[in-house]
Amino acid sequence: MKAFVLEEFGLAEDRPLTFTDVEIPSVGDGKVLIKVSACGVCHTDLHTIEGEIRPQLPIIPGHEIVGEVVEVGKGVKGIKTGDRLGSAWLGLTDGDCRYCRKGLENLCENARFTGFDLNGGYAEYTSLYADYLYHLPDNVTDLNAAPLLCAGIIGYRSIKLADVKPKTVVTIFGFGASAHIAIQILVHWGCDVFVFSRTPEHRAHALELGAKWAGEADEEPPELSDSAIIFAPAGHLVRRGLEILNRGGTLSLAGIYMTPIPELEYEKHLYYEKTVRSVTAATREDGRELMKLAEEIPIETDIEVYDFREAPDVLIKMKRSEIKGAGVLRIS
Repeated sequence: MKAFVLEEFGLAEDRPLTFTDVEIPSVGDGKVLIKVSACGVCHTDLHTIEGEIRPQLPIIPGHEIVGEVVEVGKGVKGIKTGDRLGSAWLGLTDGDCRYCRKGLENLCENARFTGFDLNGGYAEYTSLYADYLYHLPDNVTDLNAAPLLCAGIIGYRSIKLADVKPKTVVTIFGFGASAHIAIQILVHWGCDVFVFSRTPEHRAHALELGAKWAGEADEEPPELSDSAIIFAPAGHLVRRGLEILNRGGTLSLAGIYMTPIPELEYEKHLYYEKTVRSVTAATREDGRELMKLAEEIPIETDIEVYDFREAPDVLIKMKRSEIKGAGVLRIS
């Protein structure tokens, strides 16, 4: 089969991925073999390829995977050949550590992640653990479902960890793949959403999707927010996120990677019981809840579709904030 393999870290502009022939993976107990139809291109892929987070190499990246089951391994229940399934970032946990027992499997110290520890979806086939896959809403196509599987799930968990309540004011920093899904949930809940983005096209996109206001980070929003979410991997925004919060407000940091956070002033940024929380992966329950919302709202993902071989170009475009919504590779 054809796959993109990361054998050495490098800047996206230097095209470190190698397009090559590799063997179709074996299934194994508890796993299924999936013929990949679509795979989203995520900022985590970019952080992985450029070495900001570092897996063992070589690895096949990609974790927003949609495809058809072509073989089922021993011990798999509730899945059959021909099923359409999706895979997310969380690929396996030990199920028995202190975090898994508390319902925080996203914090499992022995977790393994798709496209990072486990070969992912920049390939024609992939073999994944069945218990960590999702049945997808019937009203969402393969290509449109791909961004839901990380951008969507992480966006949803970021909303939860920001303690968002219906009909409150929420501010979003950065308006890429996750944010364009998260805003649809927030608008569905009757929230007033303000968006900070450095890109005029992304600000316009936010307004199209129901934002009440959009501007750059140094502008003043119409009012303070009850909750805020930072999707951009820019540590200096943490100060700004805390400045625009109401007393008792919560700021969630949605990225797997972030540049250094500057020094904070206690009274200006943290006093009055403001909270800052990082978001680390997501649980399967988050994914299941998001899939129900995707069908109910329904969530419409804005995607730019590319041929499988264009993956290196898509990574460069994403790095330059040149993609509206989410980039998706059509694998087969």
